[in-house]
Amino acid sequence: MIKKIIKILLVVFFMSIIFLFSSDTGEESSKKSDGIIIHTVEILLGRKLNEQEKTYYVDKYVVLIRKMAHFTIYFLLSISFISLLSEYYPITYKMVFYTLLFIFLYACSDEIHQLFSEGRTFKLFDIFIDCIGGFLGSNLYYLFRRRRV
Repeated sequence: MIKKIIKILLVVFFMSIIFLFSSDTGEESSKKSDGIIIHTVEILLGRKLNEQEKTYYVDKYVVLIRKMAHFTIYFLLSISFISLLSEYYPITYKMVFYTLLFIFLYACSDEIHQLFSEGRTFKLFDIFIDCIGGFLGSNLYYLFRRRRV
């Protein structure tokens, strides 16, 4: 019973994280991704960046970082979701399909939600990236679970 509750909480946690990030305005969202890039580069280089360097690294990596964030959070959500399903049903490839359907619908709702946040837009490409993360996460979970059985 505790295991099921933990799995439910994990699904809710990842969905909440996605919802909260989508609630950010465009400016807030950019500040977060820019901050992550700058902080990471400063750690890797072992020094503070000047303004010109900050602009250079942000421009160079912002799309990659933002798409990786989409991929990663939906990867984790899909693993959490299919793991939760496996508590109630035997592991079959049908569960992967249901997980992908859930991921697709939540990704669509996430992009619609962003339309209500100032400076944010609906992007089909983000739904695609989210679904790729969900596809990989749910398939890896399925393959590892089938090997164990």
